[in-house]
Amino acid sequence: MTIRMIALATLIAAPTALMAQETPPEGSMPLSQLVTKLEADLAGELGHITDVSWDDDGYWEVEYQNADNREVEIRVDPASGEMQQ
Repeated sequence: MTIRMIALATLIAAPTALMAQETPPEGSMPLSQLVTKLEADLAGELGHITDVSWDDDGYWEVEYQNADNREVEIRVDPASGEMQQ
């Protein structure tokens, strides 16, 4: 009976743990503020942002067209807004 209870508790908790990985952690910079920071940081290079998505590895994945119209993909820390290439 105890093993069944542990298994049941694990199954109930598993989706909650997975859901927590699908969203930015508490204390993250609001997405609008992050985009504004990227626009300022990439001012001379940025053509336009084409996609922003959350990666469950713990960072924002941002795709943009640069001034030469080439696609660039960067990772951005959700708390600091710092780029990681």
